[in-house]
Amino acid sequence: MQPSSSPKPEPESEELVSFREVWKKELEQRKAQSSGKTDVLEEASRSPAQPGGADNHPGPPAQSVARNPIAAPLQQSHGKTTMTPKLTAAVEVYRRAAQLEQQSQLDDAIQLYRQAFRMDPNVDKAYHNMERDIIVAAASADTSKSHKRARSSIDGPAIDTLTHAAFALSLKPAGPPVAFVTGALASILVEFPVNLKFEPEDEKEGVLIDIIPDEMLVLILRCLYPTAIERFAAVSRKARVLSLDSAIWRSLVEMIYKPPQIPDEITADEIVENYSFDYRRMYIEHPRVRLDGVYIAVCHYIREGRSDHAWVNIRHLITYHRYLRFLPDGRVLSLLANEEVQPQEMIPLLKPTLRMAGFSIGSWRLDDATIFITDLVDASSKNMNTLPHGFGLGEGHYEPVVVEHAPSNFASRYVFQMTLTLRSRPMGRWNKLDFDQYDSVDLQTGDVIPLGLKHERPFWFSKVKSYA
Repeated sequence: MQPSSSPKPEPESEELVSFREVWKKELEQRKAQSSGKTDVLEEASRSPAQPGGADNHPGPPAQSVARNPIAAPLQQSHGKTTMTPKLTAAVEVYRRAAQLEQQSQLDDAIQLYRQAFRMDPNVDKAYHNMERDIIVAAASADTSKSHKRARSSIDGPAIDTLTHAAFALSLKPAGPPVAFVTGALASILVEFPVNLKFEPEDEKEGVLIDIIPDEMLVLILRCLYPTAIERFAAVSRKARVLSLDSAIWRSLVEMIYKPPQIPDEITADEIVENYSFDYRRMYIEHPRVRLDGVYIAVCHYIREGRSDHAWVNIRHLITYHRYLRFLPDGRVLSLLANEEVQPQEMIPLLKPTLRMAGFSIGSWRLDDATIFITDLVDASSKNMNTLPHGFGLGEGHYEPVVVEHAPSNFASRYVFQMTLTLRSRPMGRWNKLDFDQYDSVDLQTGDVIPLGLKHERPFWFSKVKSYA
């Protein structure tokens, strides 16, 4: 009577099988090569971590075999040949970074490279040594078939370690990109499950958006405004993770952070290094002037009135508005209007073609959180025709222009300049401008005369749909 056959094990993946065979062939080859050596060489090549070793001096890296089957020996200068669990984990992170780099996902690769080097500074050498040993073993696999199969010295626990390590290396799915966020959001993302999906409110009904590939959803999100992206991110966990894709925020950063938003001598790529290459964090925390609306300051002051009676004191509360609209080409539109014209009526008219009293056009630039407005000239209809060509129209004249001999038909001999501080309440809005300095510049002499700011108030941002 034949014995009953044992149950078949579960099928293994091709990657795991090939990985195991390569390491078995490598160990057999090393065993065959070391069988003819003297006892002195065998004693010198023994790893310090192996039990029963009488000599604690590490041998050459090419002759030593680490107890961890997936770990390659380090160089002699490191003073060790075994892979610690921390170094093994660092090598796995480094391997994942190399794969992302080959797939042209450079932003994600840089983050994983930084994480791997923080875990162990020698991770690159350990990784390259392991890759070199795998390549050598694969190249000599055909020639080793003619050799007599030697009994492997690897015991059962070591094979189990190899199996678990291979599963962790090849079959471990990628988690959410927590390396790109900080603070409370990062701690929340760590608790997210690995396999995220859109789930229906009614379990009997499906979710159509779940059919769309993640790559296509990211492309759709790149076409949305940041506020719409964040509203989508509040729908579910998967939506939150998708909204953190660096491609979305990188396109926004590259579109916004260019002169005059940043100085000419630096680029957005240099600035993002200060935020650990987190483009979303840079978009939120780095100062930027809002171009999709207008900054408005509501100012008041009290003026004494006149009365026919001595016992009657009349005071008038005067209200006026200051408007600042910044244009992408470096021009700024400034308007000073009284309370007779309400902001709802004035905002649609605030364009470069506007001609009315109190309207001026100048140039602006942003340096860190300070806005410099220069060459602010009167843009009323009677003066614009007599201004020098290109003066104060945002053609690169960021510094005050001094005219030694103004023409006789030059209606105004003064230009104005402002200095404001950009602030954000709350973070990421950049919706407040503090009026720091207001000067008048004499075009003939170049004298700068400070003007009083007694009645001036901060500017607050108001979004205008037609400006976006």
